[in-house]
Amino acid sequence: MVHSMRKIVNYSVALTLSLSLLAGCSSSNESSESKEGNASDTSPMTLTFFGADSNANWNKMQDDVGKEITTQTGITLDAEFAVSDPAQRLALIAASGDYPDLISPKGDLDKLVDAGAMLDLTDLIDQYAPNIKKLFGDQIKRLRYSNDDPSIYVIPTYSAIDGVNFVAGAGFELQHRAVKEVGYPQIKTLQDYENVIRSYLEKHPTDENGNKNIGMTLNADDWHIQITVTNPAAETTGKSGDGEYYIDPETHEATYHFRTEGEKEYFQWLNHMYNTGLLDQESFVQKNDQYLAKIASGRVIGLIDADWGYSDGEKALKAAGKNDQTYGHYSVMLSDHYKDNRYQSTGFMAGWGVGITESAEDPVRAIKFLDFLASEEGQILNYWGVEGKQYTMEDGKRVVPAEVQQRIINDNIAFSRESGVGLYTNMGGHYGDGVKDSTGNYYTKNFPEQIIENYTDVDKETLKAYDATTWMDLFPNEKDFPVKPWGAVWNISVPSDDEINIIANKVKDITWKQIPQAVMAKPEEFDAIWNDYQQKLVDAGVEKMEQGFTKYVQDRVKLWNE
Repeated sequence: MVHSMRKIVNYSVALTLSLSLLAGCSSSNESSESKEGNASDTSPMTLTFFGADSNANWNKMQDDVGKEITTQTGITLDAEFAVSDPAQRLALIAASGDYPDLISPKGDLDKLVDAGAMLDLTDLIDQYAPNIKKLFGDQIKRLRYSNDDPSIYVIPTYSAIDGVNFVAGAGFELQHRAVKEVGYPQIKTLQDYENVIRSYLEKHPTDENGNKNIGMTLNADDWHIQITVTNPAAETTGKSGDGEYYIDPETHEATYHFRTEGEKEYFQWLNHMYNTGLLDQESFVQKNDQYLAKIASGRVIGLIDADWGYSDGEKALKAAGKNDQTYGHYSVMLSDHYKDNRYQSTGFMAGWGVGITESAEDPVRAIKFLDFLASEEGQILNYWGVEGKQYTMEDGKRVVPAEVQQRIINDNIAFSRESGVGLYTNMGGHYGDGVKDSTGNYYTKNFPEQIIENYTDVDKETLKAYDATTWMDLFPNEKDFPVKPWGAVWNISVPSDDEINIIANKVKDITWKQIPQAVMAKPEEFDAIWNDYQQKLVDAGVEKMEQGFTKYVQDRVKLWNE
């Protein structure tokens, strides 16, 4: 029934577009132009937008980049960004029938599709979006929603086209002063990582103000638990970033990763860290802002997080001139038995992005706005800023002036808010790192020479000690691994009426409760809690969930690769 209704909606949209195009060919085309815009229309217009990511630096497009986008397109966004659980807000939006013009729902697209909220963008792209067509090229087939429904509901924005990994922004983090203190030792295993923290704390139990230094802290506030607590169990045991699952590379069968080899030992190590006082005792009760405040205090020696998860705290340290208390990234595994494939390539990964809803009064103006963001000009604006303000041209090359570079390093929060650089990445399709534009310049600033420019002197000192020039040099290269034919499974949408969603919520609740209990237990209680956890997963139907999700993975492989 859902699929039937969805097809009716899609046919209605296609018919509307066809009739409007016919009207545009007639002598009386004023009404179609007012409804759907014309090719050069930059008259002022406001589009409503909802994004499932938070965006603390959003400045209502009053930043330099936002103003220029409005100048070029006439569009201003009246934007709302998620401030807590985006799934709840998106469920309300889907149920309301009153949608914003543009929406970026991350992993909850299925709710909106099932509600009939999303327009099929196929014809809009074909007729009004030459830059989007050029950007995605023959990869545009990956924009299809499913094998049964080939509609295009979103322009992918969470995955770049044709990029390579130059930036290592994850792994295990250690303060520069700590690794320097112990003589820049090898940091390859959990034991190596622990040794640095322990050695530093033994010599420096408190900071200069007498406050207790913290060996390592975790962020278990809501969904952050997946990033800093549970995902690392998979990553340190040689399983690439596939969210809650491990995918067999040969059979493409899905297994809830907590049921795979090595993960019990990872959480047992966290239990050991907790019971020996090296893991912050507040890790499982603190809120995100408390986590960031601890990092900003400079007292936290080690982290296990992505740079975007702790960057606000680190930016405060840089602003205070405490660069030796900021962090480097290290390839840490459970033991030498495992190889780090955190940066295994997913290839181009569609699935998460921004779409136009059926509530949009002018879908043509909306797609043209998204098309501008995907254009060469739009991407350069987002990545580099406005020429003469955030960069200059010298001998045909884009250059970031020294004073701007210092603001990026030392006062990035204010710089982002005022300039708008990078704030529009998840609103439009874009090329990845290492791709050059028509002038021979890189689209992004993430290429080795510019990455090094962004490093502080302390970053460079630490990297030199490890005979490296970028943090990525400390990790296995993506060329060492095959491209994953399924992309990443956290990017796969499951229809909201599928039973495996119910099971997934049950096992998530069990995991988010049992893992903290296991970590905070007395060492002699760990095995019993772990065994109870595993049995509860089985009782909740985890095996059925794995079998059901396997079909979606195998369907994705077929959809993208045949």
